[in-house]
Amino acid sequence: MTGLIPLYLKTVYKKEPVFSHSKIVYTIGQTTFKEKLGNNFLKLAGLNGALKEKDLEILKENNNLALMRAGAEYADAINFGTDKPDKKLLDELSKVRGKKILNYNAESDLTDYLQLYSDLAK
Repeated sequence: MTGLIPLYLKTVYKKEPVFSHSKIVYTIGQTTFKEKLGNNFLKLAGLNGALKEKDLEILKENNNLALMRAGAEYADAINFGTDKPDKKLLDELSKVRGKKILNYNAESDLTDYLQLYSDLAK
């Protein structure tokens, strides 16, 4: 469900002073569930009409993958918290341009993350 946070911050709350200059790094983990979300999920996610229909379009599959896709779409940068992300999502994100993507690296000394946050702060 964390995929909704970048979506909300970049749409519904983008003019709120505390979020207007925020940068979002979205971490993608393993697919945790395969089931569909409830039939009323899109209506609830729309925050009583605060989100436009076009913003909800990315969630139409009504599943965990759609949530991850939404988080990645609205984030300023993406990192992977697993060495086994969903292959379909990984393929989609490999085609994204203009967004910093950090792949999972269990041996990382965090230098890449420090650089990512420095770049976003500029």
